[in-house]
Amino acid sequence: MPEPVHPPVAPRRPETRVHHGERVEDPYAWMRDKDDPALLDYLAAENAWTEQATGRLDGLREQIFTDISARTKQTDLSVPEFARHPGLGEFWYYARTTEGLDYPSLHRCPADGRDSLPDPAVGVPPGEELLLDVQALAEGEEFFALGCFEISPDGRRVAYSVDTAGDERYRLHFLDLTTGELLPDGVAEVAGGGCWAGDHAFCYLTVDDAWRPDRLWLHRLGATGADELLYTEPDERYWLGVDCSRDHRWVQLGAASKTSTEVWLLDTTAPDAGLRSVAPRREDVEYDVEIADDRLFIVHNDDAPDFALAEAPLEATSPEQWRELRANEPGVRLLGVTAYDRVLVLSLRRDGLQVIALRHRDRAGDVGPEVPIAFDEPLFHVDSDDGDEPDTDRIRLHYQSMVTPDEVIEYSLADGARKLLRRRPVLDHPTFGPYRPSDYVQRREWATAPDGTRVPISIVFRADTPIDGTAGCLLYGYGAYEISTPPTFSIARLSLLDRGYVYAIAHVRGGGELGRSWYLDGKLAAKENTFTDFLACARHLVEHGYAAPDRLAAEGGSAGGLLVGAAINLAPDAFVAVHAAVPFVDALNTVLQPDLPLTVSEWEEWGDPLHDPEAYARMRRYSPYENIRACRYPAILVTTSLNDTRVEVTEPAKWVARLRHDSGSDRPILLRAELVAGHGGASGRYQAWRDTAFELAWLIDATSPVS
Repeated sequence: MPEPVHPPVAPRRPETRVHHGERVEDPYAWMRDKDDPALLDYLAAENAWTEQATGRLDGLREQIFTDISARTKQTDLSVPEFARHPGLGEFWYYARTTEGLDYPSLHRCPADGRDSLPDPAVGVPPGEELLLDVQALAEGEEFFALGCFEISPDGRRVAYSVDTAGDERYRLHFLDLTTGELLPDGVAEVAGGGCWAGDHAFCYLTVDDAWRPDRLWLHRLGATGADELLYTEPDERYWLGVDCSRDHRWVQLGAASKTSTEVWLLDTTAPDAGLRSVAPRREDVEYDVEIADDRLFIVHNDDAPDFALAEAPLEATSPEQWRELRANEPGVRLLGVTAYDRVLVLSLRRDGLQVIALRHRDRAGDVGPEVPIAFDEPLFHVDSDDGDEPDTDRIRLHYQSMVTPDEVIEYSLADGARKLLRRRPVLDHPTFGPYRPSDYVQRREWATAPDGTRVPISIVFRADTPIDGTAGCLLYGYGAYEISTPPTFSIARLSLLDRGYVYAIAHVRGGGELGRSWYLDGKLAAKENTFTDFLACARHLVEHGYAAPDRLAAEGGSAGGLLVGAAINLAPDAFVAVHAAVPFVDALNTVLQPDLPLTVSEWEEWGDPLHDPEAYARMRRYSPYENIRACRYPAILVTTSLNDTRVEVTEPAKWVARLRHDSGSDRPILLRAELVAGHGGASGRYQAWRDTAFELAWLIDATSPVS
């Protein structure tokens, strides 16, 4: 086949959209049909063009892939997790990766108490048992992902689910660990989660036509009849999630919209009693339930914008039964609590960082004062394990920063002593040498938005990179759903830093970095703050010498793709290059269609433009696809996946076609589509590394000084 000589030109088949008195012609609306051969041909042509246009970067791509491969310990063992199964014994559970293989194998070995942690340096632990060979399961599949992997309470069975398309619809399987036999109890078309309801029954979710998990089912192993439907969620704004308590007594069902929640409990020792609501749902009230063996702990926002902590009896059915343990602290977001017999572990977001605090408790119900766990670095991210042992004298912390690789730390509840169980290895690089955190600098700066709001930026660079306005820089942003972007470590990012780049995260409004108000000030009527915050961060980086104006790139994925798409419509000259991954760039057209996956639940995040003229006008004003203009846009790389159900391939395909047609920009606009993958892209780790190398090579080239 001859190589293409110019970018593909998508057919224009104008359709007219009429809403709230406005008629809008959409020449690429036909791309909504993912089965249309014309769309598939167009995506194939875009892939061919992108491959040709970037072919000269093959050497750089290979260098970066080698960077990632060389620095990664490819044969490795995860830190084992302890579990006790009555009647079977104590075990360590862990995953093993093997050089040359994309997927891990999952194992367990006998444990002799919590202090018998196996040492990966000594080889295979005695009595090791292979539970699941994920590489073998993925053999012959272009895409493979596990949706759940759940060991039964007695340790004799495992439930696991697989997705081989990337569309997040799974097939559920049950494996007998004593015989190695795959049981004939498979269930097709389930959602990704699930939990055991005792040793011989399993709860799982299915989805409706809009891909919304809306039904909870109970499957009894070996039963010949139909599975039992336990609950159906009728409100299209709500989706379901299911989990079990630490002692496996309770199945916990949660229904959540973007602004409200409700939780039910099922006592597996008395399943005929059915589901019991902990507190009826109320508009704009969210609550999460943590189950201890003697009471419930509830994190909620009832008259508590940044969330408060309460306790309640196990049999609670009303918020009138809640007793306050921690009041709302303005600007400090209480994210959640884990309850052990001796301690409550609180996860908080304070000053833009996720932190951990402890409150010791006793059987009488007394709860002590809050004790923060401190760390020395100015930027970091820490979380705690949700361990399976209620009566424990230690907890595990997961810690990292932009310069410190991921660490697993064992923390003593008795005296606060810390034991490093594992630090993610970063191997020596053949060119750049050993990794030393002291060779890099991380810092927090603050940009000023047009309305005077100070916006935090997390920044990292090599200590020998000149901060004099000459460096290249990549600015990342997201800014939606109260999701925060933590200052974490990345091996792949070293390929930028060691080539003299600055990497920065813009913690814009719409995320949750500075409390619930930070989120509320970047959604619905305040959504445009997200975009102007991002541009303020870009200006700050240039003005303070972190980036050359013509070497500054932007990156965002999903809702972050909306962010960068809207930002370049507002200021096309702010960036020289943009990478938009699975970008939500045709937001208005998507949210106008309630039959599309997940749309109705999105109305509480963006507004309901179908019924509300003001919401329509607002989204019309910022939706990237709606606001392309004739100007010189940055070089743009768009990556997407055909089977993505969260942001359908339609959106980036339409955006690229319209950008080329309407803008007249002379800079390259490229589309790369994974034809067997979902929202997260390729599933195998080596292909994922190659995809990252492709994107970084493109960004480096697009931001290189013009000779």
